[in-house]
Amino acid sequence: MKICITASGKGLDSEVDPRFGRCSYFIIYDLETRSVESISNAGLTASGGAGIKAAELIANSGISVLITGSVGPNAFSIFTEFGIDVQVGAKGTVQEAIRQYEAGELQSIRGPNSAPGMRKGDGMGRGMKGNGMGRGMKGNGMGRGMKGSGMGREMKGSDMGKGMKGNG
Repeated sequence: MKICITASGKGLDSEVDPRFGRCSYFIIYDLETRSVESISNAGLTASGGAGIKAAELIANSGISVLITGSVGPNAFSIFTEFGIDVQVGAKGTVQEAIRQYEAGELQSIRGPNSAPGMRKGDGMGRGMKGNGMGRGMKGNGMGRGMKGSGMGREMKGSDMGKGMKGNG
């Protein structure tokens, strides 16, 4: 029986990647022969539909089980169609995930556990709307210093007229 683990690298020592559609590699592991095959995820850089592309790629590889972190509804429907059991909860390396699977420590999911289109954004945000002026003094360039009074210390009563040279 073949299982597939989503991974950050090509080998058994690679970390499990919890992002199904955006993982770097799929590690196909045959439990009987102990053979390993790594498949690069062509959908990794896709602007959209990464999960569907990835699901079609590995569903046709003859796997029975997918071990990952999250799967969206479109990819999950493909796995359901192909009779692939999706399991979550693996931690550590691919080798550790295989051991966790064989020990029955992972959980099967019965439906998608990620909303469609859940991916890293472009990081654009609203920011300061590109005017580059910050909020400070509204771009007037006037430092706060002594607030422009130039008066120095306050002088009291008998100190008046003696300047700053001392007490007299």
